[in-house]
Amino acid sequence: MRAVVVHQTGGPEALEFVDLPTPTPGPGQALVRHEAVGLNFIDIYHRTGLYPMKTPFTPGSEAAGVVDAVGDGVTQVKVGDRVAYAGAQGAYADMNVVPADRLVRLPESISFPVAAASMLKGMTAEFLADRIWPALKPGDPVLVHAAAGGVGSILVQWLKHRGQHVIAAVGGAAKAEVARGHGADEVLDYDREDIAARVRALTGGAGVRVVYDSVGKATFEASLASIGKRGLMVCYGNASGPAPAIEPGRLARLGSLFLTRPTLFDYIAAPADLDAAAASLFALIGAGAVKIDIGQTWPLAEVRAAHAALERRATTGATVLTP
Repeated sequence: MRAVVVHQTGGPEALEFVDLPTPTPGPGQALVRHEAVGLNFIDIYHRTGLYPMKTPFTPGSEAAGVVDAVGDGVTQVKVGDRVAYAGAQGAYADMNVVPADRLVRLPESISFPVAAASMLKGMTAEFLADRIWPALKPGDPVLVHAAAGGVGSILVQWLKHRGQHVIAAVGGAAKAEVARGHGADEVLDYDREDIAARVRALTGGAGVRVVYDSVGKATFEASLASIGKRGLMVCYGNASGPAPAIEPGRLARLGSLFLTRPTLFDYIAAPADLDAAAASLFALIGAGAVKIDIGQTWPLAEVRAAHAALERRATTGATVLTP
């Protein structure tokens, strides 16, 4: 089979397209033949070494396809099932061996590209919107950074479905239109506006209840300055680099703020949580409450170009790779 391998971390040139033997599933595993593969910022973190991986490795943690073979003891899926997964490393390949309990069955109404574009990003939006802050009420103002990106686009729609007042932050007029199209109540432009000042003005000085920040270093201070008393800062990505360290007493001085740095995988570690998150995602897609925007598609062989575009923030919505 064809696969992408990283032997030494670095820039997009570290991604090598090679031929590898087709793997065989062991006990509790299934071999999935990929129809579509998702591209995510965590793949860049692995490639650059920000999130260390043992080399050599095949990047990618999200894909959709058909079960080609199963190992001993597998009862969750069978050969021929349409499935998708997020969190099993090795997706940048024609095929991948995946623990069977990490697979979810794919409804016929969900296409392979939509599944590959939405599993990781959509389940991230699910836990951010529904589970990370139970105190969030309909009508509460929230700030979503990178609101035209893969997770941001879904998160804006999910929060609007819940009834939140969504302030979206993006870079540039084109991305502003994307965020408006997904239902954002207000859209702020990094290139033209002081984000924190505008958020305070839009909320009558009170600030938002939650900030969802996947940008990191470049937006961290503006995020903190946008949060109202006893509000929550969710720092869930590092697109501009890691966020700076913060002294806990500063959270008190800013209004008894909460700060969390969550990962999806802690929220879907149990198979029951994984199944519930995927079911919620597929239900909202099926109902039309969440539309998955596949902004660009690259052949897997052109993965370097895809990484370069995502890294320089030149993409909108989700990116899909086709084996």
